[in-house]
Amino acid sequence: MANHKSALKRIRSNDKKRVLNRYQAKSTRTVVKRLRATNDKNEAVELFKTASSMLDRLAKKNIIHKNKAANNKSKLAKFVNALAA
Repeated sequence: MANHKSALKRIRSNDKKRVLNRYQAKSTRTVVKRLRATNDKNEAVELFKTASSMLDRLAKKNIIHKNKAANNKSKLAKFVNALAA
């Protein structure tokens, strides 16, 4: 167990950040799954905007790597473009 006040505070703040990061990452994965499950082009375009914004935000905060975000966005863009109008 930590002995210093600052170490105890660091443990508390890390726990708060971990929970928030997990929530944001999980909600992003949910949007991506919804996008992959859709067959409607218009709905897919709207979901793609949301998903790409969320992925960029995760990469900016170093929750996921920037290349992973770019790779996911690229695959999703190909998926959306392949849908029939």
